[in-house]
Amino acid sequence: MKGIVLAGGTATRLFPLTIVTNKHLLPIYDRPMIYYPIETLASMGVREAMVIVGGKSVGDVVELLGDGAHFGIQLTYRYQEGAKGIAHAIGLARDFVGDEAFCCILGDNILRGPGLADVAREFESGPHGAGTLLYRVPDPERFGVAELDESGRVIGFEEKPQHPKSDLIPIGVYFLRPDAFGVIEHLAPSGRGEFEITDVLNHYIPDRRLFTRIYEGHWTDAGTVPSLLRAAELARDDDLAGRLAPPVVRPGG
Repeated sequence: MKGIVLAGGTATRLFPLTIVTNKHLLPIYDRPMIYYPIETLASMGVREAMVIVGGKSVGDVVELLGDGAHFGIQLTYRYQEGAKGIAHAIGLARDFVGDEAFCCILGDNILRGPGLADVAREFESGPHGAGTLLYRVPDPERFGVAELDESGRVIGFEEKPQHPKSDLIPIGVYFLRPDAFGVIEHLAPSGRGEFEITDVLNHYIPDRRLFTRIYEGHWTDAGTVPSLLRAAELARDDDLAGRLAPPVVRPGG
């Protein structure tokens, strides 16, 4: 399985912190934000990943991560021009992915808890076309929100609704197969002017090819100032509990 990390966007919700830098370079406790999703991919057994960059300080992102050797992952890069949405960014990795299943993680997602290696294997060995992890949050209107039927099966996702139909959201970890690129090709931009990942996930619901699991660990995004603080506290608490791996450093650093 290959990996994709999305590190573009304008990060307007983090102004003024991001006036002069890419938000994925901001510190989360003892390391840059973008270290966390890359470490999550590495813990799944991913050995090749593409980082989709955009916005400010692209060169600094590349300088920080290099070829990925210090993570145990071979990294390559692709530039996304403008904020066109998650699905559009994923589409840029088509040639890189080839005919393999892949996992895409948003660069501001912080996961602490059970590893995802078993989840990745379950997706890859099954008939599913797409998958995501669900998580309960107190403010689902900030995210894409899952709608469930009486049996608890996901029957749809709605992007940033004013009146959420549940408190379950798909967090920024997506499992996909190469046929997802054909789905992305035919998407229309949403009312926000972006190509939404929730539209990709919705495509696989009618024929029951959507894979979902509720994540039992701790998760937060770091896309707002309050959630940036929450992410640092989460990483700190894991460190104090001895569950956080020591910071990754470059050889000779």
